[in-house]
Amino acid sequence: MESLQTFPLLVDTSRITLRLNHNEFEQLCQDNPELRLELSATGELIAMTPAALESSGKNFDLAAQVAYWNLKTKQGRGFDSSGGFTLPSGAVKSPDVTWIQNSKLVNLSFDVTFPIVVPDFVIELRSKTDNLKTLQAKMLEYQANGVRLGWLINSQNNEVEIYRLGQEVEVLQSPRTLSGEDVLAGFILDLSSIFDFPNLEDKSKQ
Repeated sequence: MESLQTFPLLVDTSRITLRLNHNEFEQLCQDNPELRLELSATGELIAMTPAALESSGKNFDLAAQVAYWNLKTKQGRGFDSSGGFTLPSGAVKSPDVTWIQNSKLVNLSFDVTFPIVVPDFVIELRSKTDNLKTLQAKMLEYQANGVRLGWLINSQNNEVEIYRLGQEVEVLQSPRTLSGEDVLAGFILDLSSIFDFPNLEDKSKQ
């Protein structure tokens, strides 16, 4: 009797709505490493477009600043946009920047692809292809699951929405810096490279 041959799970995510359990989602991610995927709390697959070069540069700057602070303070561990985790709601998310304090890392198993954990801090950067309401809903989901501090940085309008646990959303217009408050003690994010990032498309036309 011939053995059954298994094939990678390849999905056209642009034309269908697919619901998966966590095992199926993990397999899908392994079979499609080129895709940027998340899973909603109800098991709906969320496919995201690759970041444009301009947004990728801004993400790099954000992650670099958090990483530099973390290397000095050693208060926790940071993760970039390619790392995913599972919220208590069951949603699998991968913010542009994630930070988790040391006390939560002690019992966190990295043998699991997407471990269940509530980050202390997240950043989402809106790119030109991102729907603002979708990102705002995502930030509220972080907040509802216990994330202590979240920043939604909207570089298109030079705005920052601050999501604090148990508080109303605060919107800042054109801030030059942001404080990590009591979550990232002593951290100050410089936004000059985020809001003043050169327009690569305009330069290419010159």
